[in-house]
Amino acid sequence: MEGDILDSEKLDSALKQGFDGIIHLAAFKAAGESMLQPEKYSVNNISGTINIVNCASKAGIKNIVFSSSAAVYGEPAYLPIDEKHPLKPENYYGYTKLQIEELLAWYDKLKGIKSASLRYFNAAGYDAAGRIAGLERNPANLLPVIMETAAGIRKKIDIFGNDYPTPDGTCIRDYVHVTDLADAHYLSMKYLIKENKSFTLNLGSDTGISVLEMIEKAREITGKPISAEIAPRRAGDPVKLIATSKKAEKTLGWQAKYSSAETLIASSWEVYKRYYTEVV
Repeated sequence: MEGDILDSEKLDSALKQGFDGIIHLAAFKAAGESMLQPEKYSVNNISGTINIVNCASKAGIKNIVFSSSAAVYGEPAYLPIDEKHPLKPENYYGYTKLQIEELLAWYDKLKGIKSASLRYFNAAGYDAAGRIAGLERNPANLLPVIMETAAGIRKKIDIFGNDYPTPDGTCIRDYVHVTDLADAHYLSMKYLIKENKSFTLNLGSDTGISVLEMIEKAREITGKPISAEIAPRRAGDPVKLIATSKKAEKTLGWQAKYSSAETLIASSWEVYKRYYTEVV
């Protein structure tokens, strides 16, 4: 099932094998918004998860794979970030994810519901097979903003600071392709059912891509100029965020296979070209 979790025949086969569980992906995720509207994030993220877990308990469902976030770590104390890194979220969104992790740990102790908390680092890209092709609405993340600029939806992209202590002066982030994330969720559910043991894992690519590197690679792949301007630094932006996924590899046999800049951009561009044919 690697790289192909959306294949219906394989999912049917998995269910026949007794794959009984919940994959919980639902949450509001804008860090900035969470600082302005904590009520919204409390109700949806925390209370919503309480409802899910209580329903699981009532129905006798014993396995939950939870989409957590690297936001639980806050400012990196060291790199690469591993699962033992201090948990000090700097925004309310990250706090809600950490609270959910702790909630799941209690339900493991009290109700025997096993959970996998998967801490994402910058999910990006599109299904390479083209089966899922909806565009993100009002994106704030780097790659969809680059795609909108290439497609002519935006006039330019702002680069927030080019004087950081990195090779090209721009911030570096760890990106993971959605197909790699799908694999990790499937493997996590399989592990929970087989081993009956909760766990927490980072899902990162173990490498970083700078803002400028991503833009330059997008220009190369799309053939579009992608206008970019240097803007002032944003408060709170770490210089570099890179995760180690050695525990995920050891526990699940998982590796980020589709998370190169080339695959992230090419899979995204194929989808944007469907909607904006004039950019072809």
